[in-house]
Amino acid sequence: MDLKEIIKKFALKNALDYGKANPGAVVGKIIAKSPDAKKDMKNTMKLVNEIVSQINKMKKEEIEEEIKNYKFVEKKKEEKTLSLPNAEEGKVITRFPPEPSGYPHIGHAKAAFLDYESANIYKGKMLLRFDDTNPEKESQEYVDAIKEGLKWLGIKWFEESYTSDNIKSFYKYAEKMIEKDRAYVCTCSGDKIKENRAGSTPCDCRNLDPLPRWKKMLSGEYKKGEAILRLKGDLESNNTALRDPTLFRILPENHYRQKSKYFVWPSYDFVAPIMDSMEKVTHAMRTKEYELRNPLYFLILEILELRKPELIEFSRLQIKNAPISKRLITPLVKEKKVMGWDDPRLPTLSGLKRRGILPEAVKTFVLRFGLSKVESEPDWEMLLKDNRKLLDKISKHYFFVPDPVKIKIKNAPNNEIVYIPKADSEKGEIRLKDLFNIRITGKNSAEYLGDKLVPKKVQWVSEYIEAEVLIPGDLLKDDKYNPDSLELVKGYAQKECSRLNIGDIIQFERFGFCRLDKKNKNKLTFIFSC
Repeated sequence: MDLKEIIKKFALKNALDYGKANPGAVVGKIIAKSPDAKKDMKNTMKLVNEIVSQINKMKKEEIEEEIKNYKFVEKKKEEKTLSLPNAEEGKVITRFPPEPSGYPHIGHAKAAFLDYESANIYKGKMLLRFDDTNPEKESQEYVDAIKEGLKWLGIKWFEESYTSDNIKSFYKYAEKMIEKDRAYVCTCSGDKIKENRAGSTPCDCRNLDPLPRWKKMLSGEYKKGEAILRLKGDLESNNTALRDPTLFRILPENHYRQKSKYFVWPSYDFVAPIMDSMEKVTHAMRTKEYELRNPLYFLILEILELRKPELIEFSRLQIKNAPISKRLITPLVKEKKVMGWDDPRLPTLSGLKRRGILPEAVKTFVLRFGLSKVESEPDWEMLLKDNRKLLDKISKHYFFVPDPVKIKIKNAPNNEIVYIPKADSEKGEIRLKDLFNIRITGKNSAEYLGDKLVPKKVQWVSEYIEAEVLIPGDLLKDDKYNPDSLELVKGYAQKECSRLNIGDIIQFERFGFCRLDKKNKNKLTFIFSC
């Protein structure tokens, strides 16, 4: 095989795998296959750029047809397993502990799958625990959305619990810390507390008897913001998380589950280690942003003389230019800049589902990063590639003609009038896929050519239903809302598409995989998946 053929082979493969061929990625393969190409890198790169440019102008269907002429040796992939320290088969208990303060997203999927798959590997069990001790942000709507998202992903939990159901136990643990002189009630202002922590300075509240003041907190004598229970930690520690952090605060808002039963609520730092110990969790996993708080986690367990689980950190996961923060998404939803929390441009689980991303693709994608602490922010293409591989095996094929042009065919045995894409309507010879060949002779006219060999294949329709496809792009551009992130393509789909059901994912040939989002008698609306 000469150098041109080698370049073409790997450029086609690179384009098929990633949507477009990348010269840098291709040249590495070339040199590995043909080391002599390195002797004249200037001409090698020139040839690579020329061939890559040609291939990037080809349609996906044309690339798929061309690549059949080449053979590839498939490397056996070593299966990566999730290894847990000090894990015993049959005894591992993990937990997925979301706060029900927003809709679940791709980052939650990673955390949930790491917990779930780790438990499965060791024949253990995963618990679902809602860490719901902030009545200002939480709601039943989010609880339901999280559970629905997990079910869609195929994740099954062994037991379900709610941290807020244990408030009385947390009060007892707080009193135990007070008795041990390891907690005190602070009535300083927020600014003063911040100043003292920064300067490692104790306040006068540290030396006051905490128990009567704690009882005043529980009786409602203090109002919101007037008092907090703080850990008596180490104000001189280099780790600021240990400088007398908040354990309880007053939040009088109505709680979605406990209603108005409580108004003194524990912090996440306080409840997380206690719940892990109470629920006999053996391996507690959380994102590495909590790494500095690990000493605090174990200090609370040590003071309360509770069992210590293994604590494991992993990196967060988010998709480039796709916000996962509620702070960014909520305004977009309220201002109707997106279609809701299930907008296909969002990496929420409901958004991924609406876009036509399969749960299996999400699983493959998130587990690829494993328990590594290395930060990752891949773009959409990595997930879409995983999705394409799955959809390619199961999706039915149909024709969709974007921006259709009417063509009358002279001497055609049947289908004298067809519609083809405007982009393919310039003069020349084309093959109407699965039909016959034509030569376009004018703006709306062509002549029948029979079955002679014609390289360019084009989709077409005669009987049709109006259709439109929404194509999601990057929702953010330079960290700001991108108003051009949703493209609308109008055209005609073949009549048989009218039998599809909402939610069906199909492949429009020479266009891509699409999911039917809306349907009425005269028009179909699809969302482009990948």
